[in-house]
Amino acid sequence: MKVKRVKLSLILMVVFIIIIGFITLIPLLWMIVTSFKTESEASALIPTLLPTSITLDNYIDLFNQLRFEKYIISSVIVVLLSFIGILVNSFAGFAFEKYEFKGKEILFYIVLTTMMIPAQVTMIPVYLILNRVGLTNNYLGIVLPGLANGYLIFMYRSFMSTVPNEIMEAARIDGTSEFQVFYKIALPVIKPALSIQIVLTFISGWNSFLWPLILSNDERYYTLSVALNIMKNHYIGYFGLQMAGAAIMLLPVIIVFVFFQKNIIDGSVTSGIK
Repeated sequence: MKVKRVKLSLILMVVFIIIIGFITLIPLLWMIVTSFKTESEASALIPTLLPTSITLDNYIDLFNQLRFEKYIISSVIVVLLSFIGILVNSFAGFAFEKYEFKGKEILFYIVLTTMMIPAQVTMIPVYLILNRVGLTNNYLGIVLPGLANGYLIFMYRSFMSTVPNEIMEAARIDGTSEFQVFYKIALPVIKPALSIQIVLTFISGWNSFLWPLILSNDERYYTLSVALNIMKNHYIGYFGLQMAGAAIMLLPVIIVFVFFQKNIIDGSVTSGIK
C-alpha cells in the first residue's frame, strides 16, 4: 500500500511538472509560430494556432529592410567585451583570497557593499564620468561599468579558498610564475564558477537594453534589445515581424543555456555546498 502511494505521488509530481513546463513554453511556442505567419494572419482578430501557409518573409524583411545584422554584430561585440569581466573578477577573487596586502579586508568589505547599491542609483554618476572621459557612443563605455561585480568576486574568493596554499608554494619554488599558478592550479578549481559567469555574462550582454540606450545616440552601438524596442514603436501592428526579431534574439540564449546546462547545475550545487 505504501509503495502504491509513493508511485502515485511520483506520477502526480511528474504530471504537475509537465503541465507547468507546457504552460511556461506556451509564450515561446506562440512567438515562434507567429514569426512564420503572414502579417494578415498574425494580426487577425481570431488567431490561428498554426500558420495556414508558412512564410519566411518576416525574417527576410528584418535583414533586407531593417538591417538587423548590424544590431546582431553590435550585441556580439558587447558580449565579447563583457567576457573581459571573467578575468577581472576571477583575478580579484584570487588576489583577495591568496595574497596579503594593506587594507585587504577593508577593500573587500567595500566590494561587498557595492552589492547593496542598485544600479539605477549609480547610473547618472557613471554616465557623467564616462561622458567626461569621452566613452559615450563607444562599446567600451557600454561594457566598462559591468566588468567588475561584487557578487562574482565574492563567489570566486569562496572557490579559491579550497586551493591548498602548500601546492601553490611548491609551484613557486619550482619557478612557476604567478600567472601560471593561477592558470594551472587555481583555474581548474573554479571551473564551475566560470561556467556560471560565462552564461550570466552572455545573457546580460546579449539582453542589455537600458545602458546602451542611455549611453549611445548612434544606431551603430544599439544592441538587439534596443532595436526590438525601436521596432515595436515604429512597426505597431506588425506582430509577425516583431516575433521574428524576438525569436532571433532568443535563439542564442537557448543554445548557450542548453550547452552549459550541466555546468550551471554542477556549479550551483558546488557553490551551495560551500
